[in-house]
Amino acid sequence: MKTNTFLELEKIEGMGSIIHQNGVFFRVWCPNAEQVSIVGSFNNWDPAANLMQYEENGYWGGNVGEAKAGDEYKFQIQSPSGSFQRNDPYAREVTDSVGNSIIYDQNNFDWGQKEFQMPGWNNLVIYELHTGTFNAKVKGKPGDFYGLIEKLPYLQQLGVNCIEIMPPFEFPGGFSWGYNPVHPFAIESEYGGPDAFKALVKTAHECGIAVILDVVYNHFGPSDLDIWQFDGWNENNLGGIYFYNDWRANTPWGDTRPDYGRKEVQQYIRDNAMMWFDEYKVDGLRMDMIPYIRKVNQEENPENILHEGISLLRWINSEVSERFPWKLTIAEDLHGLDTITDSIGEQCGLGFGSQWDADFVHPVREALITQNDEERSMEAIEMALLRRYSDDAFKRVIYTESHDEVANGKARVAEEIAVKNVNNWYSKKRASLGVALVLTSPGIPMLFQGQELLEDKWFSDTDPIDWKRLKKFNGYMNLHKDLIHLRLNKDNLTEGLTGQHTQILKIDEEKKIIAYQRWKNGGKGDNTVVILNFANTNQENYTIAFPSSGIWKVRFNSDWEGYDAEFENFTSVDTEAVDGEFEGFHAYANISIAAYSAIILSQDRDVATL
Repeated sequence: MKTNTFLELEKIEGMGSIIHQNGVFFRVWCPNAEQVSIVGSFNNWDPAANLMQYEENGYWGGNVGEAKAGDEYKFQIQSPSGSFQRNDPYAREVTDSVGNSIIYDQNNFDWGQKEFQMPGWNNLVIYELHTGTFNAKVKGKPGDFYGLIEKLPYLQQLGVNCIEIMPPFEFPGGFSWGYNPVHPFAIESEYGGPDAFKALVKTAHECGIAVILDVVYNHFGPSDLDIWQFDGWNENNLGGIYFYNDWRANTPWGDTRPDYGRKEVQQYIRDNAMMWFDEYKVDGLRMDMIPYIRKVNQEENPENILHEGISLLRWINSEVSERFPWKLTIAEDLHGLDTITDSIGEQCGLGFGSQWDADFVHPVREALITQNDEERSMEAIEMALLRRYSDDAFKRVIYTESHDEVANGKARVAEEIAVKNVNNWYSKKRASLGVALVLTSPGIPMLFQGQELLEDKWFSDTDPIDWKRLKKFNGYMNLHKDLIHLRLNKDNLTEGLTGQHTQILKIDEEKKIIAYQRWKNGGKGDNTVVILNFANTNQENYTIAFPSSGIWKVRFNSDWEGYDAEFENFTSVDTEAVDGEFEGFHAYANISIAAYSAIILSQDRDVATL
């Protein structure tokens, strides 16, 4: 083998195990170590065989000419606190959460020649899913990415063009939501590892589906953590070099908040974020509960603010914006702050592309699950409908179901309406009313796995999707499919649903009706009228303002009997709006709408504009 001086090898960039023409170069941050060596299957786990050399600023490096992709390894660390083995914090692959790191060749995957362009954010429909339960085939064993790949044609047929994957990073055991990452750079071995995830991204892109990855930077673990007291040093018996070692360590998930004040920890998290774009070609990141990155806890006082955490978020978002401006970062913050999605050039802006909107999901779910019609607030629905951040309709993600909203003491919307009886008329009607609101309101709409199958109970990482429901509730699935079709303007007749503009046409607190128009540029085939009836009463010949006169055609009626045998098909006729002053508008028409139903209307485009 060709001999290289250490100074030549030191020029190799990167962390962890780096494959090159003369073996594998290893680099690790270990500032309190007295000596570090590489042990693995290539040297019979001999601590004396491959000693690493100190570089600078706490980094150690060393080359192993005999090492290759697929070999297992760890770092042997000698420190004042003792001698111990640690997994590589940057390991792309591990045998399991308490096993060994595996040298992984990230250039060995064939991505093919086809390039994927993520849809514009105003043309996204997100489908959140959990790998372990989405297509589990063997009882007692979680599903994997290959099973998920088999379901991509179904998602393509449903019409969604973006999937959001709950965290798939190596976690303890085989079952988890994923919000307890042990090895944040490694894909969960039960899910198939890094090549399986790359195969998912590649196949999804071939199906025209973008992939957003849920990442967790507000804490790590808390169990099975090799980065805990990584090189032996700690204060107050806390986490050592990767974590705060004082009161700032505390989170709802343990004393495992990363120390954002250390530049090496900031670099670690930044490198993780960029890896998903550079090596896995994902189309976006959704960051879990960033309030615990911005501040220590939920109390609003200056002492709680983690300025270094804010700096980290801005660093990641600025780099994404500069290098991947077409890709999306989403914040789970849930505090209704414009600063989350304000641009970094603005004062206090964190630069996220969008944020989950608590000001939508909470009042909308409340309206849907409330039993008595008179207690439903149309004003609350109006406020949820018109809420926007950073003066942009698509700076928010809107939904009625997510992994948080259907667990932790809460359940599916249909289950909340009628416990243990989701096939109840009230459940089906009001749950579909909520979906119609999600897919016609300004924002990026999101569904949660199984929502279109009328999944019951609550989300659990050991309870897989019951795909037998697809046959039973095929009509209900088609309701979602048709709404998505309209939301994405597939027939060029509902372009307004992709636009920035929303105007309330009617708020009726007595009859529990809300109507609004959406538009992008305006005109026929663009202006889209949505009417929602939140009461258990059919309305016939109900007068409502319209944007303009002429024939308005019903493009969607949630009461159509084809969606469910219990639905009545009460509203299915087109209507003609006539000129005339009505409630501040210059045109009006009479419509009929069924109980707990939604209708969507638009006008045919003129032939000359087609």
